[in-house]
Amino acid sequence: MERKKFIKILGFGALGITVAPIAFAKSAYKNTNEALCKLTWKKLCSTIGKTYKTDAFKYVHPQTGKPNVFIYGDSISIAYSSAVRKLLAGNATVIRLFKNGGSSNDFISNMNKLQETMFQPGLEEGWDFKWDVIHFNVGLHDLKYLKGKHLDKDNGKQVSTISQYKENLEGICTYLKTQFPKAKLIFATTTPVPANAKGRFGGDSVIYNKAALEVLSKHPEIIINDLYTYTKPHLEMWAQEPGNVHYKELGFTAQGKEVARVISKNLSQI
Repeated sequence: MERKKFIKILGFGALGITVAPIAFAKSAYKNTNEALCKLTWKKLCSTIGKTYKTDAFKYVHPQTGKPNVFIYGDSISIAYSSAVRKLLAGNATVIRLFKNGGSSNDFISNMNKLQETMFQPGLEEGWDFKWDVIHFNVGLHDLKYLKGKHLDKDNGKQVSTISQYKENLEGICTYLKTQFPKAKLIFATTTPVPANAKGRFGGDSVIYNKAALEVLSKHPEIIINDLYTYTKPHLEMWAQEPGNVHYKELGFTAQGKEVARVISKNLSQI
């Protein structure tokens, strides 16, 4: 290569390196960070197997300048999480728990696993932000009766007694307020248990919601999203089938709109 041509090429290369090394580094870091987080998230969600055929567990990478919303809950929240994400897409990054949240007994351990797995410093080059809004619910798995791993309200044992549930929920509220002091916390009441539900007694959600509200009265800064009252009038129309605690698309889409509305209202106050 001719000496002048070589120097010209070298000059442009050197200029590129000196002009944009920071931008290049940031871009490379972002790509590496996102790829690493996506892979880690996929492994974290692998425990749910094929139980839930939904994009609620799809990886969503946090974006600078957008508030971060977290949804914690059981299969009811899994069903409406996708609707919430779509409705808030332009205003927030919405991420839900990597699995079914289960009972109140599992809340803190699930949160700790998420924190240790996805966030820095547990995951080097992982997430590095604080939640702006946390929408959470426990109850539907607390009030169910199990014999072994099977629903059985005749011969089974209730997962959490009312006193255990209240104690657990008090611990959850304290945990969230301590770990995420700047986050807006929203508790969703437990949706209705219909008559003849498998492993659950109709009306128990009323009893557990009453207990939850007693606990939350000590934490007035936590907002209540009364999904029970919102859902109750539409139970027959929304239910997948008589006695089923789950909802068809009409139901969980409507619930998603209500959850998104409540979250959006609180995002505007941040």
